[in-house]
Amino acid sequence: MIGKIFAGFTVITAVLAGGAMYYLQVYAFYDEVKANSPAAEIRMTTVEGVAEPVMIEAFEGIDSESSPIRFRACFRTPQSMAMLTETYRVYDRAVPLTAPSWFGCFDAQAIGLALEEGRAVAYMGEENIEYGIDRVIAIMDDGRAFAWNQINRCGAVVFKGEPAPEGCPVVKEE
Repeated sequence: MIGKIFAGFTVITAVLAGGAMYYLQVYAFYDEVKANSPAAEIRMTTVEGVAEPVMIEAFEGIDSESSPIRFRACFRTPQSMAMLTETYRVYDRAVPLTAPSWFGCFDAQAIGLALEEGRAVAYMGEENIEYGIDRVIAIMDDGRAFAWNQINRCGAVVFKGEPAPEGCPVVKEE
């Protein structure tokens, strides 16, 4: 009898712990980014290397203080693809990161497919928005646009505990 009670307690504890872990990973640490907040300002880097605000509408975004790569945003831009490509720096290493399933406007697989097929172009939003993290902006040919933070080549090395490669900014000691 005691064995059944112990086994039942173990199963219930495991289910509760699993549910808590799922909730914490998928819901708890994300906050909505308000459209009128400074965090909602979308900036893109010009071919001259200057990050400047771009015109956007219908902004939806989420972010988290727990990780610099949890930012995701969806919006529209009225600017033409031709003008964007002539004005802003293209980002050739874009890999859209998945968003929680409840943030329905951001579909990383669809964005990645559109980038591969040429129906979207990825641009440098802001390089090193935090050390080793770039903000990437992908814009579809119909004006829909998406933003996320992605680890850059410097961050990929430094976050492993290795010294920064040549050409990377100096890591600030905290």
